[in-house]
Amino acid sequence: MSAQGTAGDANRIHRTQPQADYRIIFDGRDLSPLIAPNLINLTLSESRAEEADTLDVVLDDSRNFFAIPKRGASIKLSIGWLGTALVDKGTFIVDEIEHSGAPDIITVRARSASMTNAMSERRERSWHRETIGSIVDTIASRHSLTAAVGEQLARIMIEHIDQTHESDMSFLTRLARRFDAVMNVKDMNLLFVPIGEGKSASGKPFEVLRLTRASGDQHRYHIAQRESYSGVRAHWHSNGKAARKSVVVGGENNRNMKVLPEDYATEAEARAAAEAEFARVQRSQATLSYTLALGRPELFPELPVTVSGFKPEIDATPWLVKKVTHTIGEGGFTSSLELEVRDDPTTDRHRSHFRHGGNG
Repeated sequence: MSAQGTAGDANRIHRTQPQADYRIIFDGRDLSPLIAPNLINLTLSESRAEEADTLDVVLDDSRNFFAIPKRGASIKLSIGWLGTALVDKGTFIVDEIEHSGAPDIITVRARSASMTNAMSERRERSWHRETIGSIVDTIASRHSLTAAVGEQLARIMIEHIDQTHESDMSFLTRLARRFDAVMNVKDMNLLFVPIGEGKSASGKPFEVLRLTRASGDQHRYHIAQRESYSGVRAHWHSNGKAARKSVVVGGENNRNMKVLPEDYATEAEARAAAEAEFARVQRSQATLSYTLALGRPELFPELPVTVSGFKPEIDATPWLVKKVTHTIGEGGFTSSLELEVRDDPTTDRHRSHFRHGGNG
């Protein structure tokens, strides 16, 4: 079913541009042929952060053709190009519906089916001497999800951490920030893997995406001096001592040092926080937004990227996909990428604080 409608085979032969294709299965029923002549826009946003992936479908309802869908209905989406295998993008749950006019338009907004409301319910729990792997697995099982934890992260022992009046989603997000990890729910999988590692949770390396200036038609490169810190300092108090101590990750240039506002209970905890923040600072020093003229349905967050054909500074930077937005509409099928600086994969900055224990 084509995004441009149901043109005949003869017309397709003479097209010089590839034609977007998609499949929308609504509560188990393939509605693609019904949606095709009335589709105004389809937008899928895939994020690395704790936000749910989101899907917006905008339909022309000027002929009063569609019933307003119910919240909680499921949408299974696949996208791609006519004549090629479609890429499964998972299942989404209808969260918002809007009807506006004139002309009458229906907008359906859905989010990743795996991001359940129960994950936002506040809980009380203390975790004692458990690994990150066992913590994530316990929470995943509670929500009928499959845990996918990076191998090295899974082995880290947490001496103690409290989940006080805090949802599972918020708690895991906080834990992920401490160890500079991706925490997200994708198609019934609870992911907890190092940012920028360049591997799937199963350990399979991602192929580097190589883009040229000719691949797209819009870009925006941004670099800010205020984000260029030489290091990060975190303070901690040792048990039974009044002295306030600190650890530094990165350079020792005090004039260009980012100081974390929180005081931590242990040196290990302070070092973990400093290393995670230093990694985030390094990635955010430069950003690149790039819209691909021809959509790439197989793209997703955390892919390593190299670019060519821009300025030398841009071409020389190793990039990492932070967010992908796929759009199908009157303008065809495009994919917009939000990129940040990727760590040198030969470094071990993710791991050094693991040797100091895992006090939470």
